[in-house]
Amino acid sequence: MAPVLPPSNEGGPNPDSSDGVVIADIIGKTRHVNIFGGFTRDIDTVASRLEDASKNTTVLAPENGAIMQLPRKPWEDPRDYDQYGANAYDGSEGEDRAHKNLRRFVEAHVVPENPWRENQRVTTLAGNTIWFENKDGRKVIQPGDVEVTTVAETVANGEVWVLKGVLNYA
Repeated sequence: MAPVLPPSNEGGPNPDSSDGVVIADIIGKTRHVNIFGGFTRDIDTVASRLEDASKNTTVLAPENGAIMQLPRKPWEDPRDYDQYGANAYDGSEGEDRAHKNLRRFVEAHVVPENPWRENQRVTTLAGNTIWFENKDGRKVIQPGDVEVTTVAETVANGEVWVLKGVLNYA
């Protein structure tokens, strides 16, 4: 049996990925981004997209440490606390607010395209316009200068890029 080589960090979808493995199969198992991977399963529209081999996608997954260092949880919004007080996320209405906020966070990190070319402006599922560029030898997502540390996986329906930070999701 031949050894399995890691995916290339260049180009589009892996031509050797015809074995049916999709982003949904690997994102939760990619240890340094598994918090974000778990979030993707909580958002039905994103989960179904990542399971669909016909929908090419680039997932911009923040490292676990970047999520843990956020000033608030991805499902929290200071405007909710301003309007509803300390119990903003209590009860079914509070859960709905939290889910909506988490959906906005996750969708801000999902690009419905792959391959994605340098300086090509794309719209995330959250409706934000972003692009990437090579800057000082690093791949960064703009706006915001969020560094891409690696392309963790290339599978049949796209790629998972690991980010050192989070994209604007407000």
